[in-house]
Amino acid sequence: MTRYLSLYVFLIFLSVSFDLAAQNTDLMNSAKEFQMELDAKYADPEKSPLDEKDLKEFRGLDFFDIDPEYIVKAEFVRTPAEAPFAMKTSTDRLPVYVKYGELYFDLKGDEFKLNVYQNQELLQDPEYFDYLFLPFTDLSNGRSTYGGGRYIDLRIPETKEVTIDFNKAYNPYCAYSGKYSCPIPPKENDLKLEILAGVRSFDKH
Repeated sequence: MTRYLSLYVFLIFLSVSFDLAAQNTDLMNSAKEFQMELDAKYADPEKSPLDEKDLKEFRGLDFFDIDPEYIVKAEFVRTPAEAPFAMKTSTDRLPVYVKYGELYFDLKGDEFKLNVYQNQELLQDPEYFDYLFLPFTDLSNGRSTYGGGRYIDLRIPETKEVTIDFNKAYNPYCAYSGKYSCPIPPKENDLKLEILAGVRSFDKH
């Protein structure tokens, strides 16, 4: 009986290990697909934020290597009583956002919290009505990444767990051209560590 029980436990462990490995592979592939789609968008003259000169010389964005350590599970806490506010941008434009919730997660042995926001104008757009905006800054800004911080796109979760994939962190359009108006990440979304994942800083020609 003990032998059969040990075999059963081993098979369960093996099944769980395979499931976790498959999930990890799916997440890594998703990050790679995101990066390929971003490169394709930036190479498209109709969609690219690049200035004309930079677009002519564009050969792809500079990404960190995809790292599963920067794919984290976060506890999502809804904050329904928040009042709308005007988020600061790189210009005088003041788009209206609402803090939609909080994300609590562990990364590199420390605990962190990030707020996620909902753009009130996008609520009227059937394609983006469930879109959540995750802007953040970290200790890599101004060194290996854009000085103004980066963004991650999320959708309203159906559960209390959210996957934050920092490999999908991208730069504001302001990193590529001065003709854009970009939201400035609120101070409460400053992470006291380096996020060495996602898009690196852009060197203009």
